[in-house]
Amino acid sequence: MEPEQIGYIVGGSLKENLRVRLTVPANSVQEGAFVVVESGDWLFYGLVTDLQLGATDPRFADEQSEQRLPAGLAALLHGQTLFTNLEVMPALMAERPPDPGDPRYETYWAAHKDEKPHPLPVKTIPAHHAPVRMASKGDIAEIFGDPAEKGRFIIGYTREQGHPVCLDLEKLVQRSSGVFGATGTGKSFLTRLLLAGLIQSNVAGALIFDMHNEYGPDDTSSDTNQRVPGLKGKFPGKVRLVGLGRGATVRNTPCDFQLEIAQKDIEPADIEMLTRELNLKETTPTTLAALDREFGVNWFHHFKEMKYGAKVENDEGKQVDAPDSVAFWAGGAGVNVAAAEGLHSKLGRVFNKPYIVEHPAADTIGEIVKALEAGQHVVLSFGDFETDLDYLLVANILTRRIRAAWEKKTNDFRSGKASEPKKLVIVVEEAHKLLNREMAAQTAFSTIAREMRKYYVTLLIIDQRPSQIYDEVLSQLGTRICGWLGDDLDIQAVLSGLASKDSLRGMLARLQPKEEVLLLGWGVPMPLPVRSRRYDDKFWEELLGKKLGKQDESTLLKELGF
Repeated sequence: MEPEQIGYIVGGSLKENLRVRLTVPANSVQEGAFVVVESGDWLFYGLVTDLQLGATDPRFADEQSEQRLPAGLAALLHGQTLFTNLEVMPALMAERPPDPGDPRYETYWAAHKDEKPHPLPVKTIPAHHAPVRMASKGDIAEIFGDPAEKGRFIIGYTREQGHPVCLDLEKLVQRSSGVFGATGTGKSFLTRLLLAGLIQSNVAGALIFDMHNEYGPDDTSSDTNQRVPGLKGKFPGKVRLVGLGRGATVRNTPCDFQLEIAQKDIEPADIEMLTRELNLKETTPTTLAALDREFGVNWFHHFKEMKYGAKVENDEGKQVDAPDSVAFWAGGAGVNVAAAEGLHSKLGRVFNKPYIVEHPAADTIGEIVKALEAGQHVVLSFGDFETDLDYLLVANILTRRIRAAWEKKTNDFRSGKASEPKKLVIVVEEAHKLLNREMAAQTAFSTIAREMRKYYVTLLIIDQRPSQIYDEVLSQLGTRICGWLGDDLDIQAVLSGLASKDSLRGMLARLQPKEEVLLLGWGVPMPLPVRSRRYDDKFWEELLGKKLGKQDESTLLKELGF
């Protein structure tokens, strides 16, 4: 059944949106409602961005006629003099095929046998008095896809009727994407939903930098104190849990293996990336370049072994720099002694990290790369190493290695030497720490956001302060899934580069603090606020199928006659 008509077009334009006279009670339509306008052979799909009260004469709005007139007469007067207009942002239009009983039906489909009508960007506007109705389940499926189709993942439901809204996962992973929202709006739960869909559908591998140990093992919700299933428990054969450092466990869950970083894997650029965290001076690049020239890939080991302020007595009885001191090396290399000693002192925080060793038991970075190349999903839990320093250093080193591997695999594929690489999504929490203006140029992440799409690697960034992410990186995000944001700068950042951002600004600020998100960007056909799915047992039953319990098994045996 077609939804009931809610109004008709009374004016507007492409630039200033459409105006719709409402013929149903105003409280039956909400901001963000998905509506359909039927005009001739075309359907126009739009989003309600504003509701406005109006009157044929201001005096009717000022006077409370319902208090001085009988109820029936007051209702008639209100119906003739007071009204509500909707402002509708037109987003898409699609040609409407003739009905089966129409004489044009056979001719139309003969002309469209190779390509059925599909939604297009709006290029015109509907006629005056064209009827407007709420979108039906079929309209939602026509625009966002049928949940029964392969690769379609239900991200949420329309707020009024509860119709399912899908994401095309294949399209989602073709470009980098972001999940945004203020603290406490459920970003982690929403990310778990997306990752579960990606893992189940197998459209891409995922490397998850789990800074707060939320995605791999089971957890407990801080709001409800209820158990929250982890990805490792639900996909034990597809997800590999990696701990940082020898002997690492995550919430008493044993890891598949532990990540140790070889000292030779650390490059000078990795240290430069820590400039703000370690408060390094402007002389640091010069000192690092000298170390790299003299010691090559072993520069980190040699610099660590040098002694700060070590002195020995020479033949004349004077105190001079010891041969294994920082100052002795700096003097011989032509480097400012104070700069070298200052860098050595500040790098003490890095030298003392137990997961950085001279000779790891195995090439665990290589193990992670092989697992991802095989289509598995890796959750790297930082365990007790939850400082920004650990996150910045480990994430950059690992991502740089992955970037090199995927570039090689893609080049081999294009030259006919290898099979097509598996798509890879790198999930980054607290993204503003790695992708702010100062850090973006020094990390591999900005390169991935800008250039790695053609090498089958994209980012999924999760952050509560999108305004602190470098705008050049933010502009490369294809799909944006955003919860409530209270800061104007954050709202402006999320909407940057999108059409009709002025119409969407208020909608984003008025989302409910939990379980409502706004879908935006290249990965969805049109902007739409939805009520997101809950990360609960029902979700897992729908995704994985309900497992038979003991009672179900006994019932089945009984039905079979045993």
